[in-house]
Amino acid sequence: MEARRVVVTGIGVVTPVGNTTAETWEAVLDGRSGVSHITTFDTEGWPVRIAAEVKNFDPLLYMSHKDVRRMDRFIQYALAAAEQAVTDAALTVTTENRNEIGVFIGSGIGGLPVIERQHQQMYTSPNAWKKFSPFFIPSLIVNMASGQVSIKYGARGPNSATCTACSTGCHAIGDSFKIIQRGDADAMICGGTESVVTPLAIGGFAAARALSTRNDEPEKASRPFDATRDGFVVGEGAGILVLEELEFAVRRGAKIYAEMCGYGMSGDAFHMTAPSSDGDGPRRVMLNALRDGGIRPDDVEHINSHGTSTPAGDRIEVMAIKQAFGDHAFKIAISSTKSEMGHLLGAAGGVEAAITTLSVYNQKVHPTINYETPDPECDLDFVPNKMRDMEIEYALSNSFGFGGTNAALLIKRFRE
Repeated sequence: MEARRVVVTGIGVVTPVGNTTAETWEAVLDGRSGVSHITTFDTEGWPVRIAAEVKNFDPLLYMSHKDVRRMDRFIQYALAAAEQAVTDAALTVTTENRNEIGVFIGSGIGGLPVIERQHQQMYTSPNAWKKFSPFFIPSLIVNMASGQVSIKYGARGPNSATCTACSTGCHAIGDSFKIIQRGDADAMICGGTESVVTPLAIGGFAAARALSTRNDEPEKASRPFDATRDGFVVGEGAGILVLEELEFAVRRGAKIYAEMCGYGMSGDAFHMTAPSSDGDGPRRVMLNALRDGGIRPDDVEHINSHGTSTPAGDRIEVMAIKQAFGDHAFKIAISSTKSEMGHLLGAAGGVEAAITTLSVYNQKVHPTINYETPDPECDLDFVPNKMRDMEIEYALSNSFGFGGTNAALLIKRFRE
């Protein structure tokens, strides 16, 4: 049986550079940074005082006061991005199709903010246990973003979530692609969401020496592939796509952004946090996605890189791209969305898949900003500091996570 074709019909994002898809796309093309000083807690004396926070987000545009109180921020972002995506796709869940429409939204960490707040409240009085909210657990568990979106729309198809660190959003979309391809659903609302600009998260990543300490120039702190990069910047937000089986989309006259045509997975089996030093895991995941899509390495024109701005991670991704693509690697336009909005952790893969889809649809590639000092070990075309109009038939979106978990999506320009 021939695998069914899958297309992208809806896009929704909430990011540090825009609370809608249109705002975010305009900002990344312009090369604006969403990194600034942390406002969610007092960072005086901290080694890291910067993050890429979502700004001026109003959850009441998407839900009631009651629901806001019941949901941690990562769920709120997922609901907002999902509403944008479903509206964009003009997808209506009905009694006839609801069993064929599913939801698959992951988070790398989940409701850490509500855990911190509830833990602090435990020590406010001898009977603090009485102050526990009955919504404490439902507001923090990773799968509740998918759960709340499915409840909102009445989508009764596959309902799942994944938690694979920084590969989460990419895995959720790739798994949804496969669910549709094999016939277990006709449409999936999928992606990633995250909101952990909190003392525990910032302190933990800082203790691991993973974060940039460029506190005096926040907007320049995330600088993937630049020789002076010193770590990533924690970001937050959500990225959701609506994927549909091609004929299902065509029958209802849906707008089609692009075709999802390949998905790769691999494991490093190397280290808790560091990528495999030989680049083998990232190399294999890209080649797996190309093989799944039935194309050659020379067919790829654009890569939305993992590109976190860590010294080792960026160098190893460049090594892997060279290994996978050979001489063609120097002809590929490579962008890092994280240069503009930091690292959205479990949401990164969802947002970056959305941006990659828009690049293919609009035939435009956004820049890698803050690229000022070339690194001899990172010598590819990183689309430095200025967007580019270009022909794109195939594009890859890469995501690599702690624990050595890797994912890659292959996105193709849609042809009637």
